[in-house]
Amino acid sequence: MALKNFNPVTPSLRGTVLIDRSELWKGKPVKGLTEGQHSHGGRNNHGRIVVRFRGGGHKQSYRIIDFKRRKFDVPGTVERLEYDPNRTAFIALIKYSDGELAYIVAPARIKVGDTVIASQKADIKPGNAMPLGNIPVGTIIHNIELKPGAGAKMVRSAGTFGQLVGKDTGYAQVKLQSGEVRVVRAECMATIGAVSNPDNSNQEIGKAGRMRWMGFRPHNRGVVMNPVDHPHGGGEGRTSGGRHPVTPWGKPTKGYKTRNNKRTDGAIVRRRNATKG
Repeated sequence: MALKNFNPVTPSLRGTVLIDRSELWKGKPVKGLTEGQHSHGGRNNHGRIVVRFRGGGHKQSYRIIDFKRRKFDVPGTVERLEYDPNRTAFIALIKYSDGELAYIVAPARIKVGDTVIASQKADIKPGNAMPLGNIPVGTIIHNIELKPGAGAKMVRSAGTFGQLVGKDTGYAQVKLQSGEVRVVRAECMATIGAVSNPDNSNQEIGKAGRMRWMGFRPHNRGVVMNPVDHPHGGGEGRTSGGRHPVTPWGKPTKGYKTRNNKRTDGAIVRRRNATKG
């Protein structure tokens, strides 16, 4: 998909750059593959705001995506490519040879009419899924499982991809775009190719209203608040905070390490910031 530029006939269109979705399906999704969902407005199950500046936005229905790809050795044809408001990537409607319909995250360069299959061994072409142990080293992959049968957890957003860089004694080494190298069980499934919509990061939203459509409310900077409201607040005249950046609750941010999961530390062969001094 290409990017769509606009003539500056209004101030908000000056500089606006959006994704051209003219090749996507114009109608509604398959009703049997959708669920209702409502906006939580950044609130948890106690009704307390845990993510600030969320709320409103257009009503959405959730598309049920097949992240497990456990329908082995049944070829499926790409019926159409669709927009999904719940994710940055596009989705593809697959019709299997037995008549079953399913949505998958659309890989880059997949077209209507293409055939995809999940199998223990399949051709190395975008959309085919197989265990990591059967994929050749060096292959570009996405939708990677972390536990066999649990469904894809890594490399699912627009334009992302991983690379299989090694295999050894029941494990596969996967290099992510951040530079991190992880080991994953060789039985875990992955899909060939990169994720669709690589131009997503090149969009220019253009106006505040479009962010409101997506459910984002205005973001208040800490330095414009009063000291009672934020550690960066206060000061006579403009200041940049006067201290290292922190959250409203005083936790350091911008470079502060927040990972605290010793259980999976052993799965990381090389950290994403290993190149930094």
